[in-house]
Amino acid sequence: MSPAAPLVARAAFPGRWVWLVAWTSVTVAAVALTTPWDWLPGGSLATADPTADLARAALAAIDDYRDAAVPVGLASTGLGLLVSVLLGLTSLGSRLVRSLPGRRHRWLHRVVAVATVVGVGVLAVLPLRVVAELLARRAGLSTRSWSSWAADVATSYAVTTAVTAGSLLGLAWLATRTRHWVAPASLGAGSLVLLGSLAYPVVVEPLYASFTPMPSGPLRTSLLQLAARDGIDIDSVLIADASKRTSAVNAYVSGLGPTRRLVVYDTLLVAPRREVRLVVAHELGHTSSDDVLRGTLIGAAAAVTGASALFLLAGSSNLRRRAGLAGSASGSDEGDEPHRLATDPARHTVTAVAGVPLLLALTALGSFAALPLTNAVSRATEARADVHALELTEDRPGFVAMQQRLAVTNLSDPAPPALLQWWFGTHPSTAQRLALAAGWSDLQSRTP
Repeated sequence: MSPAAPLVARAAFPGRWVWLVAWTSVTVAAVALTTPWDWLPGGSLATADPTADLARAALAAIDDYRDAAVPVGLASTGLGLLVSVLLGLTSLGSRLVRSLPGRRHRWLHRVVAVATVVGVGVLAVLPLRVVAELLARRAGLSTRSWSSWAADVATSYAVTTAVTAGSLLGLAWLATRTRHWVAPASLGAGSLVLLGSLAYPVVVEPLYASFTPMPSGPLRTSLLQLAARDGIDIDSVLIADASKRTSAVNAYVSGLGPTRRLVVYDTLLVAPRREVRLVVAHELGHTSSDDVLRGTLIGAAAAVTGASALFLLAGSSNLRRRAGLAGSASGSDEGDEPHRLATDPARHTVTAVAGVPLLLALTALGSFAALPLTNAVSRATEARADVHALELTEDRPGFVAMQQRLAVTNLSDPAPPALLQWWFGTHPSTAQRLALAAGWSDLQSRTP
């Protein structure tokens, strides 16, 4: 195929295109039909105050931190993507992988390759992560020691390496067992999302924090009564010892079925009880709407779609040539049979250890490109949980005070630049949330 040929040959494996189009349609339909795009049904948001009515001193502290931290964060993201591109879309990565030890055992060689490629990315952005930690310490957001910070970095690296290596080992095994490997492999990616959502609370979360049941007392009783009023059965509320790492406040719901849990940061417990109730009411909104399950199912469908697109791109002669894989036509260095490679170059990419950098680069680029959509869905979901909290507590003043506390304590920009909010914002901004509360209050006053 000439350099001017299409990125992915349309004539090759038409069934794979059909599979991709079918799952893309499923994912788009699921997102379009289940996302609460209308943040306030029957009403409209009030005009947003970009200051969120915060004190000047608080705004100054937020600006001081964000003006320094946001460029560092963007630089870290950009550098991470650049390293992925350099390793995956040039021959640098494949040459590096071929020089690594462990080639007698292909599974070991693959694990070493993943650990190395992921490690290079971690080391590349490590100086920027140090700067980010220094800024968080100066602002009072970080309370952890440097040894604790290093342990968190190492833990994150180990988890990423283990999950990635396991996934690619399974993919390579499947691709060597059957000609029709794309469909089961992409379905396997979706299954991993389901398994991850189920296992994350009990496998990964304990690596970063300790969790204890909220002790008996007025607050616990109040929260359980709030859940009962919402028709949700919660045996206990877990407290995370977040104060060992940060002064930020948060709460969340995670897990599915037997692993579902409601977690409150211990840093939140110093807030007035009404504000804690509102935070928990917000999380009950996620539970009431089955947001974790819905998000997991959509994420699984998106994973099938993304994996299907990845496997098509993995067969591109242009990308393989750039990644230094096209010259491996004999397949001798990876054990592939030449006639199979000739008919299915994507198979060689996923079974060849030298293809690891390309697969990781395409995954990183695809994930980054999908952020605007995934975060738009997340913001709409969070807005619905806000409305649920308002309806459950009927406490707009407490909601406003709680959102302002979150902004001040977490040093969150109440009205971030539109592009940053569109691309990276997982929640509505503080200004938007206060405008939502005002719109909700106006709607209540007009409802008979």
